[in-house]
Amino acid sequence: MSNDWSRRRTLAVAGAALLAGCSGSPPSGSSDGDGNGSAAATTATTPTPEPTPVPEPDASFTPSEWSAPTDAPTSDVERTVLVENLEVPWDVSVAANGDLFVTERVGRVSRVAGGDLDTVFAPEDAIDAGSIAAEPQEQQWWVDGGEGGTLGVAVHPDYPDVEVLYVYYTASVGEDERVNRVSRFDLSADDPAATERVVVGDMAANNFHNGGRIAFGPRGYLWITTGDAGEEAMAADPGELPGSVLRVTVNGEPAPDNPDIPGGDPRVFTYGHRNPQGLVWLPDGTPVATEHGPAGRDEVNRLVPGGFYGWPDVRTADEYRGLPEDSDVRRPLANTGGSTWAPTGALWYTGEAVPSWGNRLIIGGLGSQQLIVVTLSPPETELPPLGERGRRFDADWLDDAYTATAHPMLTDELGRIRHVEQGVDGELYAITSNRDGRSSEEFPKENHDVLVKLEVSE
Repeated sequence: MSNDWSRRRTLAVAGAALLAGCSGSPPSGSSDGDGNGSAAATTATTPTPEPTPVPEPDASFTPSEWSAPTDAPTSDVERTVLVENLEVPWDVSVAANGDLFVTERVGRVSRVAGGDLDTVFAPEDAIDAGSIAAEPQEQQWWVDGGEGGTLGVAVHPDYPDVEVLYVYYTASVGEDERVNRVSRFDLSADDPAATERVVVGDMAANNFHNGGRIAFGPRGYLWITTGDAGEEAMAADPGELPGSVLRVTVNGEPAPDNPDIPGGDPRVFTYGHRNPQGLVWLPDGTPVATEHGPAGRDEVNRLVPGGFYGWPDVRTADEYRGLPEDSDVRRPLANTGGSTWAPTGALWYTGEAVPSWGNRLIIGGLGSQQLIVVTLSPPETELPPLGERGRRFDADWLDDAYTATAHPMLTDELGRIRHVEQGVDGELYAITSNRDGRSSEEFPKENHDVLVKLEVSE
């Protein structure tokens, strides 16, 4: 054990073992692991210690001034494959020491360190969502596990001093029954999967709209995006978790200054979402989410505490225009109308690997098979040129806090791009999702799926 939290946890476990040895408790195997042994086996119970709370990260945050770029982002970007033959990777989390933690929807959590990929653990109850062979083939709608599986991952901000990893995954909890949950795992243990503690559990799951992004925000709270899981009405109810963005502590409690929404679950930060899967923060701390829409109508939303984002009742331009002046529905920064981005993982980029992409929102596109680089310009500032393929979102029914200008990149060069992430030294990483059965006929390639590094071309 290499850190204080792990040492405290070791002492707690050792203390429990000592108590067990003195209590005449049943032999190993007669308990379900939570101290709830079978009554038929014995009436004695083994004292079970409360899990050692995970240390809270530093909650201090100083907003940074920033300015929106006024030039067009470059499209001259080269890619280098770092890891190949992945099975439908979904998320990447970068630790402070440079390690990359990668989830694959087949039920696997791996670590990339020193150029090597090693499996760390597999959550015991995680479904195997399946994957197709790494060769071009006829497009399917989805693999056996639908859109579920092992999804989001977030490493504790103080790693490696606190060796804890958070994972959002779809769990099998009975015959044909599934839930989504966020759990934490102790990476210092010989078997991290055995250390699982559920942080947020029993979230609705379905073959589609599972949300799944988790990330630590600038004040050390864990943010979680949940999809409506096909229960559209629940998205409009702040007392339910589907179709929400949650904000909790590292131990799963509501963040202390979460909004007080009438009738709402205290963990809910915003609600009325369809299937949000990207989370970023501007340098001043403003949270922004990307969200899948119906038949296009994908959105980028500025998140306001307690905000209601309209789903399932509002999604089209006419519906937004028809809202009364006193409507509480928050309007999007961008809505793609009838065209599809299928936006998923996102990043607010501040590195130098592709300098002209700095201070911009970078979004992975699934159905569009591209990266979308979005400039968010405050009012009364110069806007970047559109060029041949750029698109401006400046309609009068949109959120006017920023004007969004989108430039597509790498279209059909990597296939379905699931997520983008920044390394500790400004590296820019992307992962593909071409073995989920939905890519075009050109994909997947024989070495897919891949983790790539992106850099400006020489």
